[in-house]
Amino acid sequence: MFQLSQQDIHLGAAASGKQEAIRQVAAALANAGCVSPAYVDGMLQRELQTSTYLGNGIAIPHGTTDTRDLVLNTGVQVFQFPQGIEWGDGQIAYVVIGIAARSDEHLALLRQLTHVLSDDSVAEQLGQTTSAEELRSLLMGEKQTSEFQFDASLIALEVVADSLITLQALNAGRLQKIGAVDARFVSDVITRKPLNLGQGIWLSDSAEGNLASAAVISRPAQAFDEEGEPVALLLTVAVADQQPLTVLNHLSDLLLANQAERLLNADAVAVLALLTGEAVSENAVLSAEYIVRNEHGLHARPGTALVNVIKQFSSEITVTNLDGSGKPANGRSLMKVVALGVKKGHRLRFTASGDDAEMALKAIGEAISKGLGEGAA
Repeated sequence: MFQLSQQDIHLGAAASGKQEAIRQVAAALANAGCVSPAYVDGMLQRELQTSTYLGNGIAIPHGTTDTRDLVLNTGVQVFQFPQGIEWGDGQIAYVVIGIAARSDEHLALLRQLTHVLSDDSVAEQLGQTTSAEELRSLLMGEKQTSEFQFDASLIALEVVADSLITLQALNAGRLQKIGAVDARFVSDVITRKPLNLGQGIWLSDSAEGNLASAAVISRPAQAFDEEGEPVALLLTVAVADQQPLTVLNHLSDLLLANQAERLLNADAVAVLALLTGEAVSENAVLSAEYIVRNEHGLHARPGTALVNVIKQFSSEITVTNLDGSGKPANGRSLMKVVALGVKKGHRLRFTASGDDAEMALKAIGEAISKGLGEGAA
């Protein structure tokens, strides 16, 4: 995780336009010892190639790959423009974050920034605060609710088990291992029978020992009967706030639609998508997997190119980094795509549903093979 000091933050700045704002940011990066003075030319050139506006009033200007050798140290400079800067296409930037990074270092930085800035309420505070410490704290995510722990690594499939108690113990142990629950939770969960939701799906939780919100799933390799009731999947949740309710609501919707089989036949990534709301509808679903060959992964420029391709089609499209958390993201959101932290060699799964789904997946594959505006690797 990158660190940010109050010295990197400039409140109440003013500029006549985007170019002047970028020049201010570049000068601050140079003064901080992050870049050589000529780096500004790369930042201005990058903006001509593709807009660095992320959304929610945030822009992240940075240099081109040709000026990467002018980066001396990875760092950021944050400028707040309370009156707003026109960033093109009617988009107004209130916070401009200049980025200097030599290689893949910036992906972790971008992933953290986009995670924080995807919260509309946080973005609004960033533009209005008069406190450098508050702005720093908001960017570092220190004022945010603890992240809900639920990704593909917490979904165990093909579990060798023929009793509920085995699944209960496995789930409770994994929640304790990630620090979401304490021994009280484990003891309570493994001594009480889970709730049978029907269609082979079971749910367990406890009112005791919840330290952080999280969810884990165990699915036996072979479904079995427990006292005459079918067991095909056990979901265990730790509830420290309202975040797990989203998963439970999606699960409820699947059960009401008699679609539990989708959970029982999907791989871990697809199960995650079904329970986090990023899954596309069941009808006419197509998917394809492609490997990103860009030397520096999906940073802002190739990320923008990918999103622009997706936006040409009407189909609902999600993208999942199979070598990342496994969480699906809305393919039309640049912030969510960049937040996937895609590096060179990572596998992306695209899922599309709609009249032009097949054409969309083909176009996405062609764009990735051509390097998303950076040339084929």
